[in-house]
Amino acid sequence: MFSRPSLTLLSSHSNKNLVQYWSHREHREFKGGKNTHCQNRMKLTSEKLPKNPFYTALSQYGAKNSKFFQWRKEKTDHYGHANLVDKALQLLKERIRRGDAMAYFLRGQLYFEEGWYEEALEQFEEIQEKDHQATYQLGVMYYDGLGTPTDAEKGVEYMKKIIHSPCPKARHLQFAAAYNLGRAYYEGKGVKRSDEEAERLWLFAADNGNPKASVKAQSILGLYYSTKEPKELEKAFYWHSEACGNGNLESQGALGLMYFYGQGIRQDPEAALQCLREAAERGNVYAQGNLVEYYYKMKFFTKCVTFSKRIADYDEVHDIPTIARVTDCLPEFITRGMAMASFYHARCLQLGLGVTKDEATAKHYYSKACRLNPALADELHCLLIHQRI
Repeated sequence: MFSRPSLTLLSSHSNKNLVQYWSHREHREFKGGKNTHCQNRMKLTSEKLPKNPFYTALSQYGAKNSKFFQWRKEKTDHYGHANLVDKALQLLKERIRRGDAMAYFLRGQLYFEEGWYEEALEQFEEIQEKDHQATYQLGVMYYDGLGTPTDAEKGVEYMKKIIHSPCPKARHLQFAAAYNLGRAYYEGKGVKRSDEEAERLWLFAADNGNPKASVKAQSILGLYYSTKEPKELEKAFYWHSEACGNGNLESQGALGLMYFYGQGIRQDPEAALQCLREAAERGNVYAQGNLVEYYYKMKFFTKCVTFSKRIADYDEVHDIPTIARVTDCLPEFITRGMAMASFYHARCLQLGLGVTKDEATAKHYYSKACRLNPALADELHCLLIHQRI
């Protein structure tokens, strides 16, 4: 469970200004009872393959075959990554020749993690009847169209197969499979759309906040309850707290905003800033974007410029999917954080706030904000016109 921080981050005078600022922002973003962060339905991602507690032999395998795991952890200044992967494949080929059943799955997983999806699909198809993890990965790949044309119905069938399996070795996959199946019902892909069934499956997957269940389901429940109509913000806060306590980065940033807004919890600017700062340090780009906005509104322009440039300079084609994969944050919110940073960086450049005035470069960053999130850029531009920024 997330515990409220007691660290004093601001003077009483600053706290007063901060509360006034976030009250204005809350009015802007929640006016009319609708959260403009998420007026559209969430764009979700699949749950990563859970660790398998039954394969205790995996650690023993690693101890006996430590060279295989070099492809993951060796420094590239000593060996090229491609050479490490090649060595790992050679080792796995030899283990397969000797009849090592686990090596088949490990080779497929290596292909998957390297983005060689067609090879991974072929390997998982070959062993699906004997390996539940392969079945799970096939469900993800068919649903998301990785290495194969998208076939949501087939992906759903694989996930149902995991959920209904009586085999003890499938049990650790069932929470994650339930999350993925809930996603299918939420999106109406492969099954008839049903928010009620999605909610039921996510609640099963979340398992009352169990850290060994689907933490992603816990976080998504937080987002779901804060965006459904009518909103259930106390439930949203509860699930974000559970997910945050279990290490979820998306929910840590969401808690910061809920503390700022007083949504589902009493307004607490100090707790809000601590959550946002910690989430930002851990790589939550949406939290970073919100901190940029806070620094600008509080007239910390030098800090705003330095921080916003780093975020605004992320590459939208390559960095967004990479950040999403590493942090497990939704691309939608990563993009929004980048757009916020780009807009405020442009504003500082346009007015020469904390940086030398440069209208040409400002135009570049304004354009990037519009490209990343046109609705947000338009909203911020309207506030600018009305001298709210």
